Amino acid sequence: MIVSMTGFGDASAERDGTHYAVEIRSLNNRFFKPVIKLPDNVSGLEPEIETMLREGLGRGSITLILKLRSDSAEAAYHINVPALTAYIHQLQQIKGLDKLVTIDLASLVQLPGVCQEPRDESDEIERHGDTIRQITAAAIKKLNAMREREGKALMADLLKHTKVITTNLKQIETQAPRVIEEYHKKLTQRVNQLLSKAELQVNQTDLLKEVAVFAERADISEEIQRLTSHLEVFEQSCHDGEHAGRKLDFIAQEMLREANTIASKANDASIARQIVEIKGAIDRLKEQVQNVE
Repeated sequence: MIVSMTGFGDASAERDGTHYAVEIRSLNNRFFKPVIKLPDNVSGLEPEIETMLREGLGRGSITLILKLRSDSAEAAYHINVPALTAYIHQLQQIKGLDKLVTIDLASLVQLPGVCQEPRDESDEIERHGDTIRQITAAAIKKLNAMREREGKALMADLLKHTKVITTNLKQIETQAPRVIEEYHKKLTQRVNQLLSKAELQVNQTDLLKEVAVFAERADISEEIQRLTSHLEVFEQSCHDGEHAGRKLDFIAQEMLREANTIASKANDASIARQIVEIKGAIDRLKEQVQNVE
């Protein structure tokens, strides 16, 4: 069964005074396009998380946001006392500076090298990595569950439009032979009307040849057969193909091609109206399959 590319999944955890929260959003896209936002201290996990997203979600515009909040004293940045002392010493060496400005400690701690992270990145990844992987996997699972639910609704809508196409196509198939008969009848009446004034008769062989040429030009049986076949494959792919988005898009384009050919060949107002309905339904199919993964 098809799945939608639109979905949302989140997960959270609490470990050793640190709160972890991850959110994943998915939108339709022809390709896999990830946007991963991680705190700086665990940014080294980005390639691994991207692989998890690619394997778990397939294609789509995927946005992952991870947030960490630590309530322990270990989260405090370390003050590099020697660096801070060196800055103060250099400022004191500037003659007359004490009469112009007051040294602000809050400004000093923002200078490069004064405040340092409590751990380097490798330590942070080792500390937080397992939990981040676990909640990411849980969020992917939750997002996929939503995509499957959306996929069911999407499939119901697609099959509703294919039913419209099938109904109108059957009517066209029934009406097509009558178009030739009507042309033959109208042509005969018109020719006889024109020739009656001249007391002449039309050659029936020539008349039949003209009707045969029209019948050949207006024959839409092959197009009807191909469009019917495309509909069958489309519906079967909806039921069988979990990752059928690109295939459904291609089939919908071929269906539109056949509908356009029927419209150009069938010389009948009633068929033209039904083709309008068919093309409208195909356009809705093409729009909706853009959301299929």
